[in-house]
Amino acid sequence: MGSPPDPPISLAGPRKMTFDDILNEAGGFGRFQIIMLAIMCIPRIIIPLHFLQHIFISAVPPHHCAISSQRNPGNLSKEDLLLINIPQEPDGSFSSCKMYSQPQTHLMFNRSKEVTNGSTVQSCDQGWEYDLSTFSSTTITQWDVVCDQRGMSKALVTLFFIGVTTGAVIAGYLSDRFGRRIILLLSLLFTLIFGGFSAGSISYSMYAAFLTLTGFALAGSTITIVALSVEWVNIQHRTDAAVITSLCWTIGNGFLALLAYLLRDWRWLMVAITAPCIVGLLVCWWVPESARWLLAKGRVKEAESLLMRCAVVNGRSLDFFYKNSQSIQELAETGASSESYSYIDLFRTTRLRRICLCAGLVWFTVTFSYYGISLNITGLGFNIYLTHFLYALIEIPGKLSIYFLMSYLGRRRTQFLTLFMTGACIGVATGIPDSLKDLRIAVAIIGKGFSEATFTAIILYTAELYPTVMRQKGSGYTAFVGRIGASVAPLIMLLDGFWHYLPQTIFCISAVTGSLVACLLPETKDVHLPETIDDVECSCREMNGGTSLTELTPRRNKEKAEKPSHSAGTEE
Repeated sequence: MGSPPDPPISLAGPRKMTFDDILNEAGGFGRFQIIMLAIMCIPRIIIPLHFLQHIFISAVPPHHCAISSQRNPGNLSKEDLLLINIPQEPDGSFSSCKMYSQPQTHLMFNRSKEVTNGSTVQSCDQGWEYDLSTFSSTTITQWDVVCDQRGMSKALVTLFFIGVTTGAVIAGYLSDRFGRRIILLLSLLFTLIFGGFSAGSISYSMYAAFLTLTGFALAGSTITIVALSVEWVNIQHRTDAAVITSLCWTIGNGFLALLAYLLRDWRWLMVAITAPCIVGLLVCWWVPESARWLLAKGRVKEAESLLMRCAVVNGRSLDFFYKNSQSIQELAETGASSESYSYIDLFRTTRLRRICLCAGLVWFTVTFSYYGISLNITGLGFNIYLTHFLYALIEIPGKLSIYFLMSYLGRRRTQFLTLFMTGACIGVATGIPDSLKDLRIAVAIIGKGFSEATFTAIILYTAELYPTVMRQKGSGYTAFVGRIGASVAPLIMLLDGFWHYLPQTIFCISAVTGSLVACLLPETKDVHLPETIDDVECSCREMNGGTSLTELTPRRNKEKAEKPSHSAGTEE
C-alpha cells in the first residue's frame, strides 16, 4: 500500500507553495509517518474495546422467575420444577418474566391439561434466576435489569453514546483551538479514570453515570487520531493511513472477543478494557502535534521544527527548509489562518453547508446501521464469542478492499457502494427464515464486512472534506450526528415487540437512503486538503466543473490578489 517517494518540487513559476509541497519535501510517507501511525495504533485498538463492550458487559442471559422453596412440593427435577411454576411460550420455551401464582403439580403428569386451582399468571415476585453458562456476571444480572425494566439495559448503550456525542462536539472545538495532541492525551487519561470508576460501580445509576463520562472522554481519541493520521501524510498515502488505523480497530474488535471469553465477569472485563489506556498514554506522549494545524494557527517556528524533524527521520535533506523559510512564513500568513471559528461557521457558506448537511446524514446512517448489526449479535442464535470474532475477521477483507475501491473508484462512489450493500445485506438477512439460520448468519457477517468498509470510508472522506482551520470541528459535528445514530440504534431494537422484523427493516431503509445522499458529496480523491473555508468554496464549485484543486491553485491565488478581502465566513 505505497508508492515511490515524490520527486523534489520546483517552486519556480506562478504556483504558490502549499503545505503538501512542504510535506513532500520532508518525505510525505516515510519512516517518520510509519512510526507515528504505529504509535497511534495503540489508542486506536483501545477504542473498539469500549465502543463494543456492551455486547458482553450488558448481555442479557436466558432467565426465568426465581422459584422459592415453598413452591417446591418435593424433590423435583429442574425441568419439573419449572414446568409447574413457569408458563411456557408458544415455541415451548419457559417464560422469562411470568410465573403461575400457584404451582401446577398436575402438569407433571399431563402437560395438555388446563391450569387449575384458580391460578393466574403473574410477574416475578422473588427476582430472577439466570443461565450463567455463558456469562458469570453482567450488568443485567447485577441489577436485574430485565422484563419490565428491559429498556434500561438498552439505555446503557444509549447513555454511553450520548457521552460520545457530546464529547465529540467539545473535543472537536478544543482540538481546533488547542491542538490535536493535548486532546488525545487528555482523552486517554480521563477514559482511564472514568472507566475505572465504572468497573467499581455499586449501583446501576452510578455505573450509568460513569459509563456516560467514559464515552465523553473517549470521543477525543476517535477524532484526533484520524486528524493526525491524515494531516501528517501526503495526498498519495491518505488512503493508506486511513486503512492502517482502521485495521487497528479490527484488531481491537477481535481482541475484545478473546478478553470477553476469558473474563466472564463484567467488572474484570471492564478493568481489562480500561487498563490499556495506561500504555496508550505512555506511547502517545511521543506523538507530534500536527504541523499542518500549527501553520494554520500561525505557529511557524514550531511547525518548521517538526517538519525538519520529520525530514531528518525520513532521511531527507534540510536544504529546502533553509532556502524557503520565508515562503513557509508567508504560507502561514495566507488566508484566515489566524482567525477563530465556531461551529456556526460550518453552515455560513453555501458549499460547506451542503457538505455538512449531507455528511451528517451519511454519518448518521453509517453508525445507525453499523451498531444495528453489531449490537444484534445475540439475535442470530449462535455462539456470541465466535460470532463476534467472525464479525471482526470479516472486517479485514472489508477494509483492505477500501484501499483499492477508494483508489480506483474514488471516495464518493465507494461510499455509495459500501453503504448500499450494507443495507442490502441487512434486508436479505431479515428475509431469510429461521430454518436457514446458517445462511442468515453468513449474510449478516457479509453485511458486517460492508458496514466496516463504509465506516472506514466515511472517516477518511470526512477528514478530506473539511478545511484545516475547521477540520476537527467538522469531524466533531459529523461524529456528533453519527453518535446520535449509535444512541438510537439500541432503542430501535425495542420495536421488535410490535413486529419482529421492524428494527432490521428500519436499519435497511436507513442504509440505502444514506448511500443515495452520499452521491451529493464532492469527490476528494487526489485533491489537496483544503486549508481555509475559501478553499472549500472554490474547490467544490470548480471541481464540479471537472477541474482538480491541484490545477486551481495558481488561478485561485491570482483571484484572491485581484478581489478585495472578505471574511471567511461570508456566504458567496
